[in-house]
Amino acid sequence: MPIRAAFYIDGFNAYHALDALRAPHLKWLNWWALAETLIPSQSHHLSRIVLCTATRTDDVGKQNRHRKYVAALESVGVTCLLGHFSNEPRSCRHCGEHWQSPVEKQGDVNLALTMLGDAYEDVFDHCYLVTTDGDHVSTVRNIKNRFPSKSVTTVVITGRSHNRHLLSLADDKMTITRASLERSLFPKLITGEKAILRPAEYDPPGGG
Repeated sequence: MPIRAAFYIDGFNAYHALDALRAPHLKWLNWWALAETLIPSQSHHLSRIVLCTATRTDDVGKQNRHRKYVAALESVGVTCLLGHFSNEPRSCRHCGEHWQSPVEKQGDVNLALTMLGDAYEDVFDHCYLVTTDGDHVSTVRNIKNRFPSKSVTTVVITGRSHNRHLLSLADDKMTITRASLERSLFPKLITGEKAILRPAEYDPPGGG
């Protein structure tokens, strides 16, 4: 029997890692295609991918791109769990200025509940967690304590460092290379029940 692999992606953590690469076309990333290249093909079977994210409502351009991307991911079988943004007060102690800053909500909770729920329902044998956020340490610890036969691999995108607390609990670690990202992009036009056209902002250098 193949080992059932599942990926759980901290959406905004991954987004910021991709954004730091300063290559916007990499944001049009097919996580299902990428995950299939990351797992051992002879022994693992990819059974589930969950991405936890939220849609900004204060920027129409970002909102439209995000909706297209979520639709693209869902078209290949990725489960997208959506949280929301909430404006929270911020201030500068040096100049005294005050403002409202949008903060993503529910992402970490959705990720934790889904990972634990899938562990209890025996959805996976090997869990791949894509994040650098130490807030997920408690989730990984709980899974390892309650399900010692299940493996956890902590995954980061090139340019980011693994969280040392996650490393202390995980069975293995993995870094996604730039080459792997480049090979795992959605095409310009995704056909199916509903056609999805890649946003112009995500066009690769030289088109294509």
